[in-house]
Amino acid sequence: MRARKNQRGISLLGLLFWAVIIAGGSVIVLRVVPTVMEYYTIQRAINKIAKDNPSTVAAARDSFERTKQIEYSIVSIEPKDLIITKVDEKVKISFAYDKEVPLFGPAYLLLKYKGESN
Repeated sequence: MRARKNQRGISLLGLLFWAVIIAGGSVIVLRVVPTVMEYYTIQRAINKIAKDNPSTVAAARDSFERTKQIEYSIVSIEPKDLIITKVDEKVKISFAYDKEVPLFGPAYLLLKYKGESN
């Protein structure tokens, strides 16, 4: 009897509980990571365009369209969604968009992304 009292471990219900928690977290992470990668791709693209200092707004939008055609992962934003201004003779490009990630059934995760060029 004494040996049984000193045993320690996890029960089957405890194991199943943690398996469900870890699986749910993994599903969310696997669905969010591609959107984060897309955000960083867009950020890199607008930084490059702003660094080239295009002469007009149309030239900046055309440059982003060319980048979008090359970078297949940019699907959430269009060239018309870019806010292009000039600050101290430097082009400043900013953007903002929402991304809905389907989780299961009617449940969605809403991510709001916003960025601007350096």
